[in-house]
Amino acid sequence: MAEKDKILTLFTTRVRQLILQYNELKEENKELYAMVDSREEEIRRLNASLEQARKDYESLKTAKMMEICDGDIESAKRRLAALIREVNKCITLLSGK
Repeated sequence: MAEKDKILTLFTTRVRQLILQYNELKEENKELYAMVDSREEEIRRLNASLEQARKDYESLKTAKMMEICDGDIESAKRRLAALIREVNKCITLLSGK
C-alpha cells in the first residue's frame, strides 16, 4: 500500500507541476499577444503618419509648381499651360491604345 501511496503522491506532484507550467505558458502567451497587438497598433499609426506625410509632400510639390515667382503671372500661366498640354498628350496617348 505504501508503494501505491508513493506513486499516487508522485503522480499528484507531476500533475501540479504540469498545471503550474501550463499557467506560466498561458500567461506568457497572453503577454506575447499583447505585445503583438501593440506592435500592430504602432504599425497602423506609423502607416497613417506616412500616408499623411505623402499627402503633405504632394501638396507642397503642387504648390511649388504653381508658385508665382516675383509676381510674374505670365510665366506662371505659361508653366500651367505647358503642364496642361503635357497632361493632354498623356491622355491622348492613353486613349489611343
